Amino acid sequence: MINFITDIESYFEKLKMTIDNVDRNEINTFISLLLKARDEGRHIFIMGNGGSAATASHFVCDFNKGVSYGKDRRFKFFCLNDSMATVSAYSNDVAYEVAFLEQLKNFVEPGDLVIGISGSGNSKNILLAIEYANSIGAETIGITGYDGGKLKLLAKYSVNANTNDMQISEDMHMILNHLCMKIICKINN
Repeated sequence: MINFITDIESYFEKLKMTIDNVDRNEINTFISLLLKARDEGRHIFIMGNGGSAATASHFVCDFNKGVSYGKDRRFKFFCLNDSMATVSAYSNDVAYEVAFLEQLKNFVEPGDLVIGISGSGNSKNILLAIEYANSIGAETIGITGYDGGKLKLLAKYSVNANTNDMQISEDMHMILNHLCMKIICKINN
């Protein structure tokens, strides 16, 4: 049997250090924006690529069912990367860079919440969608890793994992989902 204990410990240490360094005020603001959107009956749009697409889908599941089931006040979460037919149609017929932007043009309204998840913070399709959302008066949040890239600067609000490791960044984004869910469930009884 190969011993991977050193590698396991190293990964866990990096994850723990990242958790310790995440700005709690950014998370607090994020939770407040989620609650505000819910309480005002706003739509929440979320998107990502690759692993971040899976995280975006997971947010939708956890908030539309996990936080909303049996409640009078419910979340209206939509994942822009979940319709492969729509994403592939825009990608094939127009350009991948506009696949999220064009969907937002159909649905987003001023005051809605638009969340982009990008480990690098530099995913062009997310940047274009956030830029459009800003232009029409939506609230925008970038969930990022590394230094936050362009998304951290473009979005009105940010939650940045602030680590130079894509997998640790993606772990933090999923932790953020579950942390927000737990806190909102606690106050939403």
